[in-house]
Amino acid sequence: MCVYVFTQSLGAAGPVNNTDHSIHNGTNTNYFEMPIRRKRSSPTSEDTRSKKARVGNWSRQRSEDDQAFSNKRCVAWFHEYTGPDDDTLGPEGMEKFCEDIGVEPENIVMLSLAWKLGAQTMGFFTKAEWLKGMTELQCDCQRKLQQKLDNLRSYLDDPVRFKNIYRFAFDFARDKDQRSMDIETAKAMLALLLGKHWSLFPSFNMYLEQSKYKVINKDQWCNILEFSRSIMSDLSNYDEDGAWPVLLDEFVEWLKESRTMSS
Repeated sequence: MCVYVFTQSLGAAGPVNNTDHSIHNGTNTNYFEMPIRRKRSSPTSEDTRSKKARVGNWSRQRSEDDQAFSNKRCVAWFHEYTGPDDDTLGPEGMEKFCEDIGVEPENIVMLSLAWKLGAQTMGFFTKAEWLKGMTELQCDCQRKLQQKLDNLRSYLDDPVRFKNIYRFAFDFARDKDQRSMDIETAKAMLALLLGKHWSLFPSFNMYLEQSKYKVINKDQWCNILEFSRSIMSDLSNYDEDGAWPVLLDEFVEWLKESRTMSS
């Protein structure tokens, strides 16, 4: 808040005649006997500091009130994307939610958010999941969540958190009536999670496209991450007698043959 102080300067008085200046009702009136208008004193530095302190305290209190998490406000925010009596935020609401926070639905930060909320089904947030996760994040409005997006992205740079998010993604994305993930969904999720960080991903994706596999089970899913982290791109440290799933053994065999044919 800007405080403006306006002051009025007083002009200097002209020459004064000590003789009678005027006569009113027959009474002589002397100029120097008229009440003197005193100049308004300027605020002292102490007054200024006191005023600034009051303004500062008010501003800080208002800021703290804005930042305090409100369960009621969080629920109202949830219902901006659902009907008033709905307990589940669905695909249409999710699209608007993503638009409001400035994130594409397929952006990986949405997977971090889903993990934080403990969401069970891709494309849906229940009210219970929303309240649990948003309370942990201390977000009860769009602005607060936007301020946490960088923090959610940072989870992906932490090896332990990334592993948890990666494992979460399997159950999150698979059809709930299936124990495995269909191959098309698996390729899309692997591209999202490993596409930018695993140098062999383009080759692995090509292998999956021409392979006999129609689904990926959880053991295969988890081992793909470990393989991407531990096996060098030239396969020099790959152990044929290791305990890798057959899927990955066959990938290595296919890749070696492809490299031999192209050399």
